[in-house]
Amino acid sequence: MSAGLFRPEEFRDNCGFGLIAHTSGDASHRLLQTAIESLTCMTHRGGIAADGKTGDGCGLLMQMPEQFIRTLSRECFGVELSEYYGIGQIFLSTDPERAAAARAAMELALADQGLTVVGWRVVPTDSSVCGIIALDTLPVIEQVFIDAAGCSEQSLSTRLFVARRKAEIANEGDEDFYICSLSGRVISYKGLVMPVDLPRFYLDLDDERLETAICVFHQRFS
Repeated sequence: MSAGLFRPEEFRDNCGFGLIAHTSGDASHRLLQTAIESLTCMTHRGGIAADGKTGDGCGLLMQMPEQFIRTLSRECFGVELSEYYGIGQIFLSTDPERAAAARAAMELALADQGLTVVGWRVVPTDSSVCGIIALDTLPVIEQVFIDAAGCSEQSLSTRLFVARRKAEIANEGDEDFYICSLSGRVISYKGLVMPVDLPRFYLDLDDERLETAICVFHQRFS
């Protein structure tokens, strides 16, 4: 390589990330699978704990899988979402009372912005792929479905941003509460697992109905 462009010996201490997108914007499950395969190729960019299964953390940020989400809304809640809607990917405490309080604060923040909570969906996961360290801090993972009838795309984005900040402030005392994503355009799946185990942990990622045209993948270096 030419001097000044790239020196491999100098780049061993940073996160790894990449992006894959279909140039025509065609959503497919294959694109998601390709992103996951690419993520597994960056396992070396993160550390591995002594248990051999807990990583520094990795994740996927993808364009909202439109048909998948609309199908889930019908299946889980019997609701047909409006033209614009939002999905929150939320980590909650395993303590039922703290989780209920966090949900209530989240719903209040959304209601204050004129948004309607359709319901909460428990994200299907398989904790058997997690290491001991990850299991010690494994949260309850749920998705909040939000209907935004009458909103424009820009208005929804603004309202979700404000609601997120209000919910985070209201739950400052709950260290287990964390919003992975709250958006009408993207959704995030992340966890303290090895890249190869991410689709095994999140069963949604192996569902062929989940299709996207854009996906960012990330292997964390702590």
